[in-house]
Amino acid sequence: MFLNQEIIRKKRDGGALSAEEIQFFVRGITDGSVTEGQIAALAMAVFFNDMNMDERVAFTLAMRDSGQVMEWRSLNLPGPVVDKHSTGGVGDVVSLMLGPMIAACGGFVPMISGRGLGHTGGTLDKFDSIPGYCTVPDPELFRTVVKDVGVAIIGQTAQLAPSDKRFYSIRDTTATVESVAMITGSILSKKLSAGLDALVMDVKVGTGAFMPSYDKSVELAESIVAVGNGAGTRTSALLTEMNESLGPVAGNALEVRLAMDYLTGRSRPARLHEVTMALCAEMLVLGKLAVNETDARAKLQAGLDSGEAAERFSRMVAALGGPADLVERPDAYLEKAPIIVPVPALQAGFANATDCRGLGLAVVSLGGGRRRPEDAIDFAVGLTGLVELGDAIAVGQPLAMVHARTQAAAEQAVREVQAAYKVGDTKPAANPIIYRTIRP
Repeated sequence: MFLNQEIIRKKRDGGALSAEEIQFFVRGITDGSVTEGQIAALAMAVFFNDMNMDERVAFTLAMRDSGQVMEWRSLNLPGPVVDKHSTGGVGDVVSLMLGPMIAACGGFVPMISGRGLGHTGGTLDKFDSIPGYCTVPDPELFRTVVKDVGVAIIGQTAQLAPSDKRFYSIRDTTATVESVAMITGSILSKKLSAGLDALVMDVKVGTGAFMPSYDKSVELAESIVAVGNGAGTRTSALLTEMNESLGPVAGNALEVRLAMDYLTGRSRPARLHEVTMALCAEMLVLGKLAVNETDARAKLQAGLDSGEAAERFSRMVAALGGPADLVERPDAYLEKAPIIVPVPALQAGFANATDCRGLGLAVVSLGGGRRRPEDAIDFAVGLTGLVELGDAIAVGQPLAMVHARTQAAAEQAVREVQAAYKVGDTKPAANPIIYRTIRP
């Protein structure tokens, strides 16, 4: 029998907690026997004194096991259960293509996604822009769609990692979110409750990233890889560039259109393609569906070229209640903004920096994101045709197109996008798109 305050005292004084102590405390988070004050105290102690890798693994497993852990063995799936998680960014529509592409190559992707946070768009909000698509199906339907289609992208159910939900909300209000140990546990407990064989993590780096610096991004990626593998799931991480919008589009229905254009081959923006292919290839190799990256990329390209990946997307949308002909007739279903205006460049030169976070916040102020969790989202609004870093710009040339609900919102967004771009005389050196890969 442990005492919560003794566990807190041990961590406060810099000690390492045993797996049993961590399990006891996390059980108390779930059943309410640990008070909010005690959770906040432990979070602050961890914030200052950190957790070693054994503690992080125990913490992650205890939170994963605080609720339902999905099981796939009984379905006898003919391939591995794999997923990817991104720390979030702007114009990051990768999940919408990645899930169907992996399914086309023989993987099974039970992707449990989140809503937008701050300046980052949420995968779930993108799917909510599809009429009829159910992001909270009952568990049986979720299992059936994963089995039959190979991919289902849905929202977090209350049964998965409930301790994390309570713990996260307290970290959020007590200034203890930034601890890499606790971020690792929070991300992995939710992801691993999906019963995965392999997980690839996309950790963003740059002005639009969740982590404030390159070193912090590396620290998080290394922690997730070590803890994921320590918890029994093959895990690796890619550090990818987020100094500008990943795709040329940001906004919910607009990103769904982009994803469908990508899958059908109508339009495949280069940077978005590179990140998507790199993450997918890593998943195929980790899931033992490809022998190496070259083999994986060939399989992925074949899945795109044959139309199989687009077909999986269509089938997933239909199976979860959306329109069967969404890919063929997007205009019939996806909302369009009534006002579309260009953002004129105020000076000539090269686009040499963007405040990527500022672009994300411009979408939020158009109504395409949330300031508070309860806010409703306007799916139609957003930005398209975002110029890329290094592009030559003439005065008056559009930096982007703003899709807005009202004239006033459009004018404000024009100013915000102009402020988010720096145009200068020199062409900037190109950033690598993939900084590095971290494997166990």
